Amino acid sequence: MSDPRLLFGRPKIKEKDAFLAALREAQNRNGCIIQAMDASVVVSERHATFAAEKAMRAFAERRNVAKDLGLEILRYASGQRQIERALSMGISEASRRVALIVMENGAPLEISDIIDLDGDGPRWSRESVKEAFEIEDAEIEAVGEERIPDLVLERVALIDAYR
Repeated sequence: MSDPRLLFGRPKIKEKDAFLAALREAQNRNGCIIQAMDASVVVSERHATFAAEKAMRAFAERRNVAKDLGLEILRYASGQRQIERALSMGISEASRRVALIVMENGAPLEISDIIDLDGDGPRWSRESVKEAFEIEDAEIEAVGEERIPDLVLERVALIDAYR
């Protein structure tokens, strides 16, 4: 598997289940891993790649919680130990913009029928991130608004500590 890439864009398929089915088909066709998340809670490229690296390491060391690498990536990216809680970071019918963590096997990935890539990178929402990662106002006051991405990375890093 190649290093994880992070892609952002608007879903062309508005119905969540159909969108996820199209992603699964693209995964199978291309022999890759694609994990979709609501873009409003992805704070940086580092957030996504760190989660993917932690998930791959968990699989390599046989301490993964999820049976699916994509779901394990979502679990780390969400900062949640439990899969059920991690799913809240995934896409929903309300997701206007999605982030895809893609791990390819070398073949070019064709997903233009699934997502309109915008190349804009992370544009996260303070309130969405606070809620998704259970960040308190006191934490933000202590470190400063510009360090919210660091608070998210801290939660990703701490997943393994809560075993």
